[in-house]
Amino acid sequence: MTKFQSRTKDRELRGPACCRSQAKTRRLLRLDSEHVFSTFSNTMQRKIQTLDRLLQRITTHQQAGEVIVFTNGCFDLLHIGHTRYLDEAKQLGERLVVGINSDESVRQLAKGANRPIVPDAQRAEVIAALECVDYVILFDEPDPLNLIKAIQPNVLVKGGDWTPERIVGKDFVEERGGCVRTIPLVPDISTTTIIQRILTAHGISLSS
Repeated sequence: MTKFQSRTKDRELRGPACCRSQAKTRRLLRLDSEHVFSTFSNTMQRKIQTLDRLLQRITTHQQAGEVIVFTNGCFDLLHIGHTRYLDEAKQLGERLVVGINSDESVRQLAKGANRPIVPDAQRAEVIAALECVDYVILFDEPDPLNLIKAIQPNVLVKGGDWTPERIVGKDFVEERGGCVRTIPLVPDISTTTIIQRILTAHGISLSS
């Protein structure tokens, strides 16, 4: 028997066992991946709250002396400006609650006829996937005042493009001994500019 024949024979003998081992490995990797995704998905879903459930959790956190931080936004087409903003907001307390404008709420804000681009359920899940975010809640009103009054956060946060007198809920939070903070925006980054770049790349005007 030649060396070539010997190697061929050896591969034939090892083939089935080798294939079974590889198949088992692939199956274990797939199961592990599915477990990780399922766990991650469950974690995101647990962060998305109804108002009643959220208030129960907020009460528990506040009784434990934790500082509750609240901010809100549309978060349509998540970008680095959003993630840096939310990460900095979390540094101001122990628990970060993010109110997200529902589709109906966004349509009331004159963001444009085709906004939001991403449905509210998906936007909520994307924000919930961020480690710095503890809770997410959708609201239908054009502003979060009622939500702020219900949650009673210790810290209210908005982007640097908001002047203090325009921040919804400022007076309410400060009257209760809380504070209001603004976080500088990342220059030249916004959902609108991203949309404009995409349209421009395809020769389409934003106004068309």
